[in-house]
Amino acid sequence: MPSPSRSQTQTKLGSACEQQTVSLKSPLGLIHISSCREGTHTIQISPDCSDCVCGCVCADDQQELFPECVSCVTWLKAYFSDPNTTHTLPSPTIHHPILQGGSWTACVLRTLQSRVCVGETVSYARLAQLAGRPRAARAVGGAMRKNPVPLLIPCHRVCLSSGGAGHYMGGHGDQLKLWLLEHERNTSQ
Repeated sequence: MPSPSRSQTQTKLGSACEQQTVSLKSPLGLIHISSCREGTHTIQISPDCSDCVCGCVCADDQQELFPECVSCVTWLKAYFSDPNTTHTLPSPTIHHPILQGGSWTACVLRTLQSRVCVGETVSYARLAQLAGRPRAARAVGGAMRKNPVPLLIPCHRVCLSSGGAGHYMGGHGDQLKLWLLEHERNTSQ
């Protein structure tokens, strides 16, 4: 198996992070996890995976992965096995500049991560209320589009007030969102 790919990325705080990227085969397709020694930077889902599996298989040698990357892979494998088991694991550390400050986006994403549990959904308007700006439902949508770590910060759980699922990954992942919501509902019963 190939070893993780490595690159340097400059953070907003000015320090360079040595990052590694690992791919995970999942029911959604290929998931690319980019991490440094401080935590996970990004998660990208590529749904065009012709040979993806029902479980999760790490496509790289985990012995060479940063501990924070291993933590993220472990958490994602547990999520796809049974989302209800993830609360028994330590939450993977997220080390992305967008979450290192006190911006509105960071506030919304942290609120979503801490207040909306597996199997639950929340409307954009309700999430705006929970984050302290009740009239900012549209801004919540903007924050969801900036989420660097879908699944860890469960933006798929944010739905329309009308009860519709709404878009996911810019509208290209709407079927993925429906799959994730159903996956959580089925294992929450």
